[in-house]
Amino acid sequence: IVDSPVVFEDIVRDFVWKPRNYKEQFFGDTLFREALVHSRNVVTIKILQDIGIDYVIDYARKLGITSDISHDLSIALGSSGVSLLELVNAYSVFSNLGYLIEPVFITKIYDRDGALLESSKLVRKKVIDMGTAYIMTSIMESVVRSGTGRRVKALKRPVAGKTGTTNNLFDAWFLGYTPRYTTGVWVGLDQEAPLGKGETGSRAASPIWLDYMQNALKGKPTRAFNVPEGIVFAKIDADTGLLPIEASKNTIFECFKEGTIPTEFTPKPNAISESEDLFKQNI
Repeated sequence: IVDSPVVFEDIVRDFVWKPRNYKEQFFGDTLFREALVHSRNVVTIKILQDIGIDYVIDYARKLGITSDISHDLSIALGSSGVSLLELVNAYSVFSNLGYLIEPVFITKIYDRDGALLESSKLVRKKVIDMGTAYIMTSIMESVVRSGTGRRVKALKRPVAGKTGTTNNLFDAWFLGYTPRYTTGVWVGLDQEAPLGKGETGSRAASPIWLDYMQNALKGKPTRAFNVPEGIVFAKIDADTGLLPIEASKNTIFECFKEGTIPTEFTPKPNAISESEDLFKQNI
């Protein structure tokens, strides 16, 4: 996906939108994993434009998000307000390998003599494919290993998560999960105002998440995220997303659903692949 400047014009409302990345840099050809790891806004918008707004809204409903969602491209950057509970519930679908579990606040009720009067029953519903859920977990593990969520590496356990920062630093978020718990943190002011210079999701929210999870997981054995059947791993060229060749400078192991591993190899340097290029070379 090409991370490059893009302009959207709304003639009806006489409005021009020029979305940009944090620090206003653009990075050219970008793998989806890298875009999410480093919170590349423009790539996210281009993906939404490609797959369609209705598709994304329907997907959000599958994940348990019930709040109103605007029907425009800005939702790629979180322009529609969503509660912390909804986001935590949605992220739990990934850790639960595709199952949505309705949140419960009261698990059991006992009488004064200790007799159980009532207990809640978990309602589990499969809403997305296991492989899809795991790939999202794998990508968000990279957010922690090398991206905006790297502060929570100090947990020293398998962790997946994502930072979030709204315009003008009004809100800072960190949603993260281990194989055992899913937790969300929001930092903001009751009366909307900037949190302060540099107070992003990484800096303001993820340390709170880390402190809480260190205590919540204290004394509990480490667990790894389960890899479901149908997920395979392959080495690819990190610059092209295709199979690597000897000249490939950067390679990574990427996870895929069976049958979706790239079949094309990265073009050799200075290779002529288009008939138009033949004329450029005077051949």
